[in-house]
Amino acid sequence: MSAAMRIVFGLLTFVTIGMIIGALFQLAFIRRLEDSYGSDFPNFRTSHRRQLDSYLQLPRGIHHWNDDKEATVLRIGYVKPEVISWSPRIIVLHNFLSVEECDYLRGLALPRLHVSTVVDTKTGKGIKSNVRTSSGMFLSPEEKKYPMIQAIEKRISVYSQIPVENGELIQVLRYEKSEFYKPHHDYFSDTFNLKRGGQRIATMLMYLSDNVEGGETYFPMAGTADCSCGGKIMKGLSVKPIKGDAVLFWSMGLDGQSDPNSIHGGCEVLSGEKWSATKWMRQKVTS
Repeated sequence: MSAAMRIVFGLLTFVTIGMIIGALFQLAFIRRLEDSYGSDFPNFRTSHRRQLDSYLQLPRGIHHWNDDKEATVLRIGYVKPEVISWSPRIIVLHNFLSVEECDYLRGLALPRLHVSTVVDTKTGKGIKSNVRTSSGMFLSPEEKKYPMIQAIEKRISVYSQIPVENGELIQVLRYEKSEFYKPHHDYFSDTFNLKRGGQRIATMLMYLSDNVEGGETYFPMAGTADCSCGGKIMKGLSVKPIKGDAVLFWSMGLDGQSDPNSIHGGCEVLSGEKWSATKWMRQKVTS
C-alpha cells in the first residue's frame, strides 16, 4: 500500500471513530436529559416510546398528537393542501373539516335557512336574483364564540394567513336539485361594502355534504383544459364537492389589485343536496 493510500485510510478511520464517539456522547446526553426530569415527569421515557409506537402504527402522514390541542384544532396530519392553479390562486384543502364539524354547521343552519341574495352594486344591500338560486344563513356573532366554530375560524386563519378578525361571519348554504350560482366575483364593485373592512382578499369555501351529483365549483379562467360543470363539459377548472374538503382562492392578486381571473360559480346540482359554508376575508378588521 502506498504512503498516500495509508494516509487516506488513516484519515477515514479517524473520522469514522470520531463520528461513533460523537454519537455515543449525544445518546448519553439525551439519556441524562430524560433522567433529569425526576419525579416531575416519572413516566417520560415510557410516554415517549408509546407516542412513537402509536405514530408508527398510524397511516403514513397521520401523526398522533397526544393532548396537543393546537394540533387538534388545526387538524395537522389530516389536512392535505393541493395547489390546483396559480392564476388565479386556488388551493384545495382535503379533509379540512371533520365529519362532526360538517354536520354541526348544517345543524346550526337548517332551522334558519332563507332564500339567498346577491349584493346590489348601487346600495350594497342583498337582493333576490336569478343569478343565485339557493337558500342560506349567516352565523351570528354569538355563535362565532362557540368552541367548535372558534376552532374552524382559527384553522381558516392559519391556512389563509389572514387574521380571524378580518373575516366576515360564516355563511352556510344549501343547493337543492337544479339550483346553481352563475359565475361572479367575490370582490366588491360598489363603495358601500368597502367601508367596513375594505375589499375581500380571499374566500374559504367548505363542503359539508357528500353524494352530490353536479354542484362543482367552477373557475372558467383557471387553465385551458376541459372540466365537468353540472353535467356539461366546459373550458376551465372545476372542484367536485366532497364532504370535509375546502377550496381557498384569492380575489386579489399579488399586486394588491382585484383579480378578474378569480371569477367562479356554483354549477347546477343534478341530484342530492349540496351544503357548503363560506368565509370571506377582508383587507382590514371587520368587527
